[in-house]
Amino acid sequence: MNAVIAIPSAPPGGLEAEMGQHFGHCEMYTLVAISDGQIKEINVIPAVPHEQGGCMAPVQYLAQNGVQGLIAGHMGMRPLMGFAQFGINVFQGGTARTVGEAIQSLLDGSLLQFGQEHACGGGAHDDGCGGHHH
Repeated sequence: MNAVIAIPSAPPGGLEAEMGQHFGHCEMYTLVAISDGQIKEINVIPAVPHEQGGCMAPVQYLAQNGVQGLIAGHMGMRPLMGFAQFGINVFQGGTARTVGEAIQSLLDGSLLQFGQEHACGGGAHDDGCGGHHH
């Protein structure tokens, strides 16, 4: 796999950072360039607020930053479909707690492709982005 993978991250980002559990509510993304099964480069970029274009703003932002894959714990249907439109593969983060664990699981081939069955509801308390408003 040769790709740039984005992982929602808690500050300060990087491999040791806690993985942000919800794609739409993270403070930053750690971008990990993978080539021939090895981590080649790590960059941290700030997240963009939803207000600048709703659920699709972060999707377009990551696409513009060359991202080809994303590992997330939770995500709503709209961004999931948006990533599909941009050809970005989304993987379910599984039990990974840190960015490094998530990347290692991806390299090991143990992460599942994120499917509609993993997406956060579309219930009355959902803004379509998969936000959890309790």
